[in-house]
Amino acid sequence: MRTSSLIKLLAAGLALSAAVSALAQAPQQARTLTVRTTLRYLAFLPKAYSAKGAPVPLIVFLHGSGERGSDLNKVKAWGPPAIADKDPAFPFMVVAPQVPEGEWWHADLLKGMLDEVLAKYNVDRSRVYLTGLSMGGYGAWDLAINYPHYFAAIAPICGGGNALRIGQLRNVPTWVFHGLKDDSVPERESASMVAALKAAGGDVKYTVLPEAGHVDAWVYAYGEAGLFDWFLAHRKQ
Repeated sequence: MRTSSLIKLLAAGLALSAAVSALAQAPQQARTLTVRTTLRYLAFLPKAYSAKGAPVPLIVFLHGSGERGSDLNKVKAWGPPAIADKDPAFPFMVVAPQVPEGEWWHADLLKGMLDEVLAKYNVDRSRVYLTGLSMGGYGAWDLAINYPHYFAAIAPICGGGNALRIGQLRNVPTWVFHGLKDDSVPERESASMVAALKAAGGDVKYTVLPEAGHVDAWVYAYGEAGLFDWFLAHRKQ
């Protein structure tokens, strides 16, 4: 009885070993995963916009962590959406997506939104600009590094990122802003990106505000800095 049981166990072990070996030797199989998601955004059209008239310049604006959620009105708190909301003569189309609560910017998802906007609206593709603040500053760096050919110029504010591929931006004019007294995102985050872009031969200028904190940097950038005139002075070649 013991011998019979032992033989059965050995036979089962050999069968399992053969099955595992066959599985290990099986060729790799392709699989497909389809992920569906939703990105909500505000779209402001300037007073001069016409579907059949002259194409308009476009600003893509990425908000900070405080504007995440499901209420699109929150993205009007700062920057181009806030300006456009009060000034219908603002000469840019503004697209301002919103990240759901607890999530982060994803370059591929933003690229999909941008493709939809460019297909749907009468936009001057040689004058597409990108800017973002804080979390949106990180998002702007990432989106521009992954898809630099979309943009005539970019302006990340109080952000940072991975500089390993920053050479992708060497032909994209870049203006970076950061407050030296920023206690939310250290100034070195922007400084390291700027240094890497300069080393890669990029066209970059850096405005460090010695007495500015986190919010002060984008108040200045979108206010008295002249950023929007600077944008309009650049066209993608």
